[in-house]
Amino acid sequence: MRIECIAIGTELLTTRRLDTNSVWIAERLAELGLALHRKTAVGDDRADLKALVEEALRRSDVILCTGGLGPTFDDFTKEVFAEALGSELVEDAQCRAELEAWYAARNRVPSANNYKQVLIPAGAEPLRNPLGSAPGVWWRDPAGFPGRRIVLMPGVPREMKRMWADHVQPRLAALAGAPVHTLRMVVGGVPESTLDERTGPVRKKHCDLEWTILASLTHVEFVVRSGDAAALEAARADLAAELGPDLVCTGSGDLESTVLAMLKARGETLAVAESMSGGLLAARLTAIPGASEAFLGGAVVYSAGAKTQLAAVDPAVLAAHGTISEQTTEALATGIRARLGATWGLAITGNAGPSVDPQGDVERANPVGTCLIAIAGPGGVESRRFVVPGDRPDVQLRAAGWSLDWLRRRLV
Repeated sequence: MRIECIAIGTELLTTRRLDTNSVWIAERLAELGLALHRKTAVGDDRADLKALVEEALRRSDVILCTGGLGPTFDDFTKEVFAEALGSELVEDAQCRAELEAWYAARNRVPSANNYKQVLIPAGAEPLRNPLGSAPGVWWRDPAGFPGRRIVLMPGVPREMKRMWADHVQPRLAALAGAPVHTLRMVVGGVPESTLDERTGPVRKKHCDLEWTILASLTHVEFVVRSGDAAALEAARADLAAELGPDLVCTGSGDLESTVLAMLKARGETLAVAESMSGGLLAARLTAIPGASEAFLGGAVVYSAGAKTQLAAVDPAVLAAHGTISEQTTEALATGIRARLGATWGLAITGNAGPSVDPQGDVERANPVGTCLIAIAGPGGVESRRFVVPGDRPDVQLRAAGWSLDWLRRRLV
């Protein structure tokens, strides 16, 4: 079965917004034993979209589209598909009622252009969208193209994902063959190239499986797929044995959810003090539902004064060692732990660049990319120094990720 994905929106052709929907859709298709053979991003141009739709109808069995279902002048996905297939758009009474209820629940009244969202191509089926005002479309066997399936979904990722789970995935699953099982294992603190070499024997032993290795700035993922659940479990056991404490988690988790789960299981708590990372660490932790059971809070201690006032760092430490030093970072971890009464205190300082630290630490002592992490806990305080590559956002992201991984290892 040939499947293609069309991402619609001029913003996807610029550097301001990436098309993450098609990547997510490809992952979900793989779970069904299906795969994309083509994906395309197209701008808000009727002629370009119509030409692409006509091409897709000739070459693909399933066409998955995201975007262009809203109420504004540049939302014309349904219109273009209807035109390409010689179909008319018809108002759906149930969609209209749901649109009006959606607005009423927010004490608002839909404007005239909102009602174009309830127009559905004749012969197609609307797909409910509980998270937004634009329904999707499932179009089976459109006139002149028997065997085709057309799926139109919102471009907003959370709306698209909900619609996929509720309506699209069950329909595509019925078209797929035997289910494909997926194993995901997250590894922290080890470079991709090192992992590639280390895990070579395991992958060779289980060469009948489909292996993928994915690297990010903070971790590496192994994704393994097979129709044989028992074979996948055997690979999991062998890979876990090889990875040992470098294995963060198996399944859908990540560094932050793993650390929080470990703290909860131990009945322990965490507080953070961030200078160079500017609150990124706290943001990652609080993005996890239920984080408050283990994460007490923290402070962005960017200036020397903030370090003293919010994390009780002795001014004499700052005067003697500077804002980027092991001594200051350890004092931050100890201070924030005491201030919030946490089991663990985690602190980050450093120089994310692009030049000399404005607080007076010379670049020679702390070059761009310098990252210091300290952990204070029941057994005392310890710090580590790294110099990492990348621009400012990269250095900040790596610092937050590496600090979480080091704390995870301490908890292990």
